[in-house]
Amino acid sequence: MVKYQDAGLDRTFAALADPTRRALLARLEQETELSVSELAKPFPVSLPAVMKHLDVLSDAGLITRAKAGRTVSVRLNAGPMEQAMEWLNRYQRFWSAQLDRLAAFLEEEPCPPIPSSPSAPASPSKSGSTPRRKKSSPPGPTRR
Repeated sequence: MVKYQDAGLDRTFAALADPTRRALLARLEQETELSVSELAKPFPVSLPAVMKHLDVLSDAGLITRAKAGRTVSVRLNAGPMEQAMEWLNRYQRFWSAQLDRLAAFLEEEPCPPIPSSPSAPASPSKSGSTPRRKKSSPPGPTRR
């Protein structure tokens, strides 16, 4: 079995797995560059929590930071997402082909109707089942 390992791809998917981090990236997509405090403003989490999310995004290469005086600004870097999309597209082709074959199969022949007659039951009857046997002895003491 071939083992495919790409630490960059793993970091990208791990960073994108969190909804807060995805929301941070969405804000950065709308704005060219934001300060950390501007970026954190709409989120109901503390600034240190946002900083931890930004650390994960930075480690994955999804953002870049620049410091000017006391202000740290953040920019989106979509390169790692492009690599993730290339990886996903290989599997999209596989599923598209599978779904196309399924659609072609379903269009070939319509399913025959299920016969229903008054004498034939719709589901197996439970009248022929046997009742459960009782246990041979009462349950023992329980632990406390």
